[in-house]
Amino acid sequence: MNITLTVNGQTLTRDVAPYLLLADFLRDELRLTGTHVGCDTTQCGCCIIHLNEKAVKSCTMLAVQADGAQLTTIEGLARADGTLHPVQEAFRDHHGLQCGFCTPGMVMMGADIVRRLPGADEETIRHQLEGNICRCTGYQGIVEAIMDASSQAKAS
Repeated sequence: MNITLTVNGQTLTRDVAPYLLLADFLRDELRLTGTHVGCDTTQCGCCIIHLNEKAVKSCTMLAVQADGAQLTTIEGLARADGTLHPVQEAFRDHHGLQCGFCTPGMVMMGADIVRRLPGADEETIRHQLEGNICRCTGYQGIVEAIMDASSQAKAS
């Protein structure tokens, strides 16, 4: 099947198998390997991307379902000049990562939370992160990072 979509600001057209998962399309066809696959069952959140500005798990979505959509992956979250997204900055400032495997999905989910819920409190952020699993950090640095970025978004 032929699909056309915009990924990180670049419009492209590709032929894909109708059963190809979006995560596999991004990783294998486009070589955007920042989108991780940890479970294939939407349990871990490592594969979160933004589809038409909303966080989605790409491991259980078909590439053909993204036809006509705008996608942002972790590789496209920073500005073109290399300036990090506020959530990426906050993750660095608050040590919101350890091994790094879950980090792309956590950052993408965090950016979605900040967009939707500027000024969110800790309880809200923890609830919003329930679909993301980190096996290393204990979540405190992640939550603090998202709270920081969220409070900055509310102030601006």
